[in-house]
Order: sequence, then structure tokens, then C-alpha cells
Amino acid sequence: MTETKKNTGDLEFAAELFKAADKLRSHLEPSEYKHVVLGLIFLKYISDAFEARRAELEEEDPELVEEPDEYLAENIFWVPEEARWSYLRDNAKLTEIKLSNGRKGDIGQLIDQAMEAIERFPSNENLKGALSKNYGRLTIDKRILGELIDLFSNIPMYDGQAKDLLGRVYEYFLASFASSEGKRGGEFFTPRSVVRTLVEMLEPSEGRVYDPCCGSGGMFVQSDKFISDHGGRRNAISVYGQEINHTVLRLAKMNLAIQGIDAQLRFNNSFLKDELPDLRADFILANPPFNTSDWGGDQLQDDVRWSFGSPPTGNANFAWLQHIYYHLAERGTAGVVLANGSMSSQQSGEGAIRTAMIEKDAVDAMVALPGQLFYSTQIPACLWILAKDKTANGHRDRRGEILFIDARDLGYMADRVRREFSDKDIAKIADTYHHWRNKDTSEAYQDIPGFCKSTSLDEIKENDFVLTPGRYVGMPEVEDDGIPFSEKFASLRGQLEEQMTESAKLDNQIKESFGLIQER
Repeated sequence: MTETKKNTGDLEFAAELFKAADKLRSHLEPSEYKHVVLGLIFLKYISDAFEARRAELEEEDPELVEEPDEYLAENIFWVPEEARWSYLRDNAKLTEIKLSNGRKGDIGQLIDQAMEAIERFPSNENLKGALSKNYGRLTIDKRILGELIDLFSNIPMYDGQAKDLLGRVYEYFLASFASSEGKRGGEFFTPRSVVRTLVEMLEPSEGRVYDPCCGSGGMFVQSDKFISDHGGRRNAISVYGQEINHTVLRLAKMNLAIQGIDAQLRFNNSFLKDELPDLRADFILANPPFNTSDWGGDQLQDDVRWSFGSPPTGNANFAWLQHIYYHLAERGTAGVVLANGSMSSQQSGEGAIRTAMIEKDAVDAMVALPGQLFYSTQIPACLWILAKDKTANGHRDRRGEILFIDARDLGYMADRVRREFSDKDIAKIADTYHHWRNKDTSEAYQDIPGFCKSTSLDEIKENDFVLTPGRYVGMPEVEDDGIPFSEKFASLRGQLEEQMTESAKLDNQIKESFGLIQER
């Protein structure tokens, strides 16, 4: 568990902050509470960053202090005076506050005013509609908000290089809300283990990155982190996303703003109103909601996206796969998280669509995941890796092959109910895929019984086009201990006879005891 401590040790203050803020949860519905807390974290962060830059400018050239471009050049948001944390802190305990419109209000209305002022400023255009402005309408004693502002006032959230750390704090809060809210919370957050596995497999280093159900933006954050970790240029990727839940989309915009990621995010149903119809992405990473039944399929029977067959109206899994494949560039690759049933289902034409995808070489690899990775569901999940061109871009010709990886035995229990992948687990999955896919590698790919198998389409056809990795990878090899079978058998037989004798003794003791009880 040393690796886990290493990864989270610098977030101990985030855990303490969450525990302290969580004491206020009893005053609000969970769905409201997370937006109250996350909105204030965002406001505190951008205000701290603004004040730090302001102090720098006062030393360099005081005349530049009021120049918004001097902040924008450092990817720091301009924070109007009425939105600065110091102003909120100084008014947090007052029962009556004078607002900018001349009226009197409370701390909730003052926070709403701050959010509106930030969105309204021209250089903050990418925040428009992103910030929560419901603090004045919260049905709680506004003193509780004042206490929360006091609590956050004691936590410095910017030190000049804090974007990654603050981003991880934000991610920690998102994960904690997902965990505490269960299914509803998990809908907007894909566990870091799963996102990192997809990102490490696909390696989105440059080009267009797209997520048609982007939730709180975790796929983009990890893609950006991958680039930074590998010495690439952050502006080498363009980020595009769509999300059906407007409230969750606000979370994504705040999350990406904190990370300093510029993204084009759209609101709408990706099926019924595809806001990016002409986008062809180099990388697509997505965790669609599993097995959605009311996705509007009855309105889209002849849609241009259904190149492998019209998906069933009662389940959106194969609609997602085809929507994603449609949006891939000529040499694009995609990683999609779906329920395990998608690998073998024959219902309502799903088997025929899967067969068409396999025969047209749309599937590059399949990964079976262990259980208990997700906050929102106990449904077993898998990863589909799709490729538009399996000969592309320096990779070896993989046409007629699919790689199967069975990762169900990987991971460790992070707590009583949830499993996570370690860095080593993620590297094992990603490296296996890279070695299989690439021409030039220092370590050639090899099948590993019980874990991975490169399989021909002929063998998949023999298995009725089922894509469950366990069907192909076989059983792990048992290490030979050098003891002849006859000796092993004799030893096992002896152990069995001893156990049967002991069992008979216990049976007699129980019968005798039971007889004594009856006599009494």
C-alpha cells in the first residue's frame, strides 16, 4: 500500500478539508451540497491565484496591477473586486450586506453576485454559465455559509504552481461526493483508475480529444496530465466534449478551468442533438451510462452514424459504440467503458452489430475489468478499444486480430467496498497493448495464459463473435514444483483419509452431545 500513500500523501489536507466541510452536509441535500462546496473551492482558488499575481505585479510595475491582460497572460482569471475572497470573508458574518445594486442582502446573495461578476468579465468568457449562482436561494441558515467561508479562508489554495495540486483536490472532492452519493454521484465521475488505464493505453499526445458524455471532465484532465508527464506540449491537443446534464457540465467547466485546460464543451443529448457533427477526433475516451433504455433510439432508426446496424431502442450500448466510431478521424483510436453484457449479448440485434464491427476490423482490443471499480454501479465492466485503421501511423498491421486482456485479478481494495488499480497494474495493461500494437518495441509481445491473447478473427468466429477475454486467454500456467503426480496423489489421498476420519469423530461427538441434551 506504499504506492497509494505516495499518490495521496500530498492530499491529506484535502481529506481534512472534506471532513470539515462534510459536517455542514446535514443542512443541505447532497445534490445541492456538492455544488455549494465545489463552487466555493473554485472561487477561493481563482481569487488566491489573482491575489498572488497582483502581488507580483505590484513589485514589478504597479501601473500594471489593474491590467487584465497581465493576468490572462499567466492563465489567471481576472477577479472583479466584488468577487475577491477577501471581500466575501470580511462580510461572511454580517446579517445584512449592501449589494452592488444598492439593495441589502445576505452572504448567499453576495456569493451569487461574485459568481455573476466573474462570468460577466470579457476575458472570462469560457466560464459563462459554468458557475453556480444559487447560494442566495439555499434553504439553510446563511450563517452556515459564513462558517464555510471561514473554513476555506484558512486554506491557501494557490502557491504559484498549484494547478495540479488544486486540480487533484478538486478531483478528490468529486470522488468523495461520488462515493457518498452512490449511484447519483457516480454518474458524473469516472474513477481515476479507469480513466488512467484508458489514457495510458491510447496515449493522447496531440490532436483532437473528444468525450461525448464528458461528465465532470476527468478524461480531459488525465489526458492533459499524460502529456505533461511525458514532456509534451499541453496546447498540442484540442479538447471537445458534450454532456446531457447541465449541472454536471458546470462541474466540468470549473474542473477544467482549475486545471488550466481550454475546452469546447457543449450541452445537449449526444444522440438526439449532436452538437459536434463534423468533428473527427484523433482520440475518443468515454464512459457512457451503462445499458440506458430511454436514449431516443426510436427517433433515430436511419441515422447516418449506424454504419454497423441500427441499435436496439431498449439499450444504448451499441449506439454509443457507433456514435464514437463515427466521430473517429481516419487514423483515430477510441477507448470506451461499457457493461460486460456488450461483449456477448445477442438480444435485439446486438450480436449482429458486434459481428459487423469485428468483421470490418473496428475492434482493436478488449479488456475485462475487475469488479468494484465504480462508485455508481456493481455491474461488471470492460474496455472496448476501437481503431479506424489498424495499419496506421507506424504501428504494425493488426488487421484480422484482436487483443484480449483479462484484468479481473488486478487491483487492490482501497477501502471496504471499492477497488483501485495501482500504477503497476495500469502499466501492465497499457504496456501489453503497446507491445502487441507496435512494430518497434524493446520488448516483443507474448501471449500470457490467463492474462492476454492475440486472437484471429477465425477463432472469434468459432466463438460466435463473443468478445469476452476469459474465453480466449485460457487459464494461468501452473508452475511445476518437480513432484511426480503419483507422489502428489498419494499425499492428497492420505490427507483426505485423515480429514474423513476426523470428520467422523466430530459427527460422533455431536451425536453424543445431542443425546445428552435430549436426556436432560
